[in-house]
Amino acid sequence: MSAGQVIVLVIVLLVIAVVAVLAMRAARRRKLQKTFGPEYDRAVADTGSRADAEKELREREKRHAELELKELSPESKARYSASWEEVQIQFVDNPEQAVSTADDLTTRLIAERGYPTGDYDDQVANLSVEHARTLGHYRDAHEISTRSKNGEASTEDLRQALVHYRALFADLLGESPVSTDSTSTSTPTSTSTSVPAQTDAKTVNNNDVAGSRRPDATSR
Repeated sequence: MSAGQVIVLVIVLLVIAVVAVLAMRAARRRKLQKTFGPEYDRAVADTGSRADAEKELREREKRHAELELKELSPESKARYSASWEEVQIQFVDNPEQAVSTADDLTTRLIAERGYPTGDYDDQVANLSVEHARTLGHYRDAHEISTRSKNGEASTEDLRQALVHYRALFADLLGESPVSTDSTSTSTPTSTSTSVPAQTDAKTVNNNDVAGSRRPDATSR
């Protein structure tokens, strides 16, 4: 084989290697985008670098893999659903306390599923691996809850907070926490177990927080 042929062969092999590396990177990127959904774009915006964001997201996956997550028993699901309906009833007379209770109840559910709940940022990072599409709702709810403690949230804000909490709550529960045989005066909640993606946060049906045995808390 002549020197020229060797050079051509080396160049071809290098091109193949580069293409293979680029294809592998693209596949890993698509996997991260599929797993994290809107959290992928958020991480890129927060870090200012796609490479740094992807490194952070892969670290989240590694930490998540070390968690001992568990499914809820039917009894636990029923208990949490009943507790959620009580939150909705509470909203009628005390919206601020209802949102605070919703925050506590969601945190307890997160813990029972096996997620650490000590640090809020770590908690959100761990949840992002399997619950990315409803995590934005949780962030919005947490932000409103914080403002509520400072007396800076309106009743409409608090109603929205309850809708946002319910999105992640239902996602973690695996089903709607609102009974479908309710006698609420509002439109019955859909029997679907799906929950709204964060991109629909502003268009979530207001009746999603309905379903209690008293008049709809959010219609006041």
